Amino acid sequence: KSLRSIECEVDLLPRVHGSALFQRGETQALVTVTLGTGKDEQRVDGLFEEYSKKFMLDYYFPSFSVGEVRPIRGPGRREIGHGALAERSVKPVLPDPDVFPYTIRVISDILESNGSSSMASVCGATLGLMAAGVPITNPVAGISVGLVKESEDKWTLLTDIIGDEDHFGDMDFKIAGSQNGITGIQLDLKINGISPAIIKATLAQSREARLEILRAMLSSVRRPRDEISGWAPRLLRTHIDPEKIGLLIGPGGKTIRSIQETTGANVEVEDDGTVTVASHDAESATSALAKIEALTASIQIGRIYEGRVTSVKDFGAFIELVPGKDGLCHISELSNEYVGNVGDVCRVGDTMRVKVIAVDEQDRVKLSRRAAMEEATADAEPAAETE
Repeated sequence: KSLRSIECEVDLLPRVHGSALFQRGETQALVTVTLGTGKDEQRVDGLFEEYSKKFMLDYYFPSFSVGEVRPIRGPGRREIGHGALAERSVKPVLPDPDVFPYTIRVISDILESNGSSSMASVCGATLGLMAAGVPITNPVAGISVGLVKESEDKWTLLTDIIGDEDHFGDMDFKIAGSQNGITGIQLDLKINGISPAIIKATLAQSREARLEILRAMLSSVRRPRDEISGWAPRLLRTHIDPEKIGLLIGPGGKTIRSIQETTGANVEVEDDGTVTVASHDAESATSALAKIEALTASIQIGRIYEGRVTSVKDFGAFIELVPGKDGLCHISELSNEYVGNVGDVCRVGDTMRVKVIAVDEQDRVKLSRRAAMEEATADAEPAAETE
């Protein structure tokens, strides 16, 4: 029932978004975690339909990990199968995409192997995810249990089997899970079958080993970090009226392209109105989100906006309140005093505070600079009295 010695370490690689080294005996896995945006999701051409994956765990088993010199080629069945097992073992504890909208890629490089490298990948992935600041619900560990069977009544379970025990034994039962339950299993048998008693004993014995491994892992990092890596992109999300998606994109993508160019952020829009802003700079992401919210916000009657004069006519001035939305400030609403010429008060390019006084049935906005000035004066008078 004993485990081989366990060593855990995090933050080995400073440039990636999370990294960990997990070693159990002569099995060692170096795990890296990187976070991306929705554009980084993996497109999968499935058997029945095409779908995308926000979480990917890739398992690499180079020849040097077992002292061989065979050339490095594409992934084989072993790498694909072990990667799939580790991926589905970790996936149940990942946060909901609405809470953590990042695309997550985990890479497990096996540096040396002598038994159960896939379960070492599960342990390393958990450490790497917590180091990267991914808010997993529970840490996950994995262990492989072997079997030596002489008869139905005479058999022995082997915890944490090595390569020879796997080769000469009758079973390789890989079990991964948290302290609350199992998240993934895989059973390889060299005999015709196993009894319910063996299965029950295996699950109980693996749980003891799993909890011991978790205690060793949590000595390196107790919980997911509060902040993601400074190298990871910053994602912000908002939701707009689906009918305003066209307004955000603009003719030929002009509006959304302008927002991306001026802020340096990347903007993604989904059909349901979900907008995701990504940038390596939090300030750029915040700036882009503010522009999007201002553009798609409904113009509210009674609200004061600071707009830019886009056109001057004899009868008034057109003022852009938010990108793509302007209103008319009639000459009679430009000032408390008589205005004979609109050009005496404002010119194209000037910034002006105006109040929305009406929006007609055709969505035309009527503005008043005079009302905004009166409201500003009224707000200033109580402050002066207080002083």
